[in-house]
Amino acid sequence: MHVVIVEDDINMRKSLEIALGEYQEFTISTYKSAIDALKKIDDSVDLIVTDINMPGMDGIEFIRKLDGKYDIIVITGNATLNRAIESVRLGVKDFLTKPFEIDTLVEAIKRHVKVRDKIKIGFDKVDSTREQSGDFIATSPELEKALHIARKAAKTDVSVLLLGESGVGKELFANYIHKNSPRIKNPFVAINMAAIPENLLESELFGYEKGAFTDATSEKKGYFEVAHGGTLFLDEIGEMPVALQAKILRAIQERTLVRVGGTKEIPIDVRIVSATNADIKKMIQEGRFREDLYYRLNTIPVEIAPLRQRKEEILPICEVILDRVCAKYALGKRYFSEEAIESLNTYRWPGNIRELISVVERAVILSDAEAISKEDLFLESRSWI
Repeated sequence: MHVVIVEDDINMRKSLEIALGEYQEFTISTYKSAIDALKKIDDSVDLIVTDINMPGMDGIEFIRKLDGKYDIIVITGNATLNRAIESVRLGVKDFLTKPFEIDTLVEAIKRHVKVRDKIKIGFDKVDSTREQSGDFIATSPELEKALHIARKAAKTDVSVLLLGESGVGKELFANYIHKNSPRIKNPFVAINMAAIPENLLESELFGYEKGAFTDATSEKKGYFEVAHGGTLFLDEIGEMPVALQAKILRAIQERTLVRVGGTKEIPIDVRIVSATNADIKKMIQEGRFREDLYYRLNTIPVEIAPLRQRKEEILPICEVILDRVCAKYALGKRYFSEEAIESLNTYRWPGNIRELISVVERAVILSDAEAISKEDLFLESRSWI
């Protein structure tokens, strides 16, 4: 999980980076200002932890600029009721006041993950013995086409390349392929190429031997070895450094790898599923992506249509999110008004399912009435319309 910390106080920033860095499931990026963060953050980010009182651009303005694209936890030493209300209205998941125990922040992050995993669904909970479209909350003709290809590919060991906009559910598709494959009892390992610094990516993928570099005090298996017998999901392959592409190609072709700092060839048995929203063919023409690697990864391409082309799925997914949020926060019975349903169906959803979840969750929490109105959705104020 890629967590971004935006905090102008260097001591607090470093303390959070070190403390959260001890959790292996977190990849941490830090920025000293909201302005710096806006220049750097991308679709690899899962959650943003930000201060409110910062020079240049404060946290509230920063959250407005993000426009609901990311889940956010606010931390501040000068909390006021108005700012808390404003941050929640803008879609903030949690609001922590300084000083706080690091465990409190970790729990807030994990709570976010738990809710996201329950709600962030293009699928319902996948039963590994089933191969039907009933695993999904709803389907559309476009989704059925992609599912048909995915189910056929799942029965084989060939490489699959998932193509589609950010937020359409590419990792969920990768997981679906794994769970409907003969490799289901073995690991599913996902790595986001954009979330790991370039100088660390090789050692993360291939592992390293003790003494390979200054901090290598013991040997470590890389993602290829961890995924042995199962599926390795390479997300955002367009961010893969050119220098590393040859080594990945060799590992896929030869089914062996050599750890950083080592000489011994280690056999690997992994099924590769990769994903991108980049124009890889253009990258090949520009010399930024190896053509031979592209063909290795693209044995079976699966195009996942954006949510705006899958209108039949919007309302069923919204209703599932609504029910789960109401149950989680004991909000009682809620429903969407006719005007709200029309807005949900006509909005273009540039952030796809990720944006849909954020919008509906916020509307359910902030609505004061049983009927969630068009105004509760705040869709007309979103800059992407």
